[in-house]
Amino acid sequence: MAHDMDALLRTIQALDDRVAVLEAEARQRHDDERPGGGVPPASDAGSPASPDTFWALDGLRARRPEHPSTEDGAVMLSGSVTLPDGTPVEWQQGAGSAGLLEVDWTDRAAAFAALGHPVRVELLRHVLSGTRATADLAAIDSLGTTGQLHHHLRQLLTAGWLRQSGRGTYEVPPSRVVPLLVCLVAVER
Repeated sequence: MAHDMDALLRTIQALDDRVAVLEAEARQRHDDERPGGGVPPASDAGSPASPDTFWALDGLRARRPEHPSTEDGAVMLSGSVTLPDGTPVEWQQGAGSAGLLEVDWTDRAAAFAALGHPVRVELLRHVLSGTRATADLAAIDSLGTTGQLHHHLRQLLTAGWLRQSGRGTYEVPPSRVVPLLVCLVAVER
């Protein structure tokens, strides 16, 4: 009888282990389908996390002793992107949180304001997707008239989200590609 009970317990344990694997695979598939990738949103913070969930955060924590400015915490953004035209872009940037909380934020409002208009955000999407010439952008109805287009281009140029790459052509500077995409991920619903 004890042998049968041991066999039953092993079978139950094996089934429990298999269910755990299937649940983890289902969570991973769900996370991979999320626009931001495999990182759970903040609302999932109370959920049990796998050791790989916060791999970037773990790396940031590991650097704290090397960088005194991160003693009270730090934030970072990073990304590795291949644009539709095949251009690879990699970027990372970080800062100690104490420094960020102590500085005046008003000088950064213009950069956020430039992203606050739907046409400008759509314009950036088109430029990142490879439509860079003014004439080609003007042919896109959703970007408005030529005059409106030039107004939006000036706003994005002034804020640093765009730069001229030639006469009548624009690009998102490589140092702004990942921050722009991070802003989009940050406002996901």
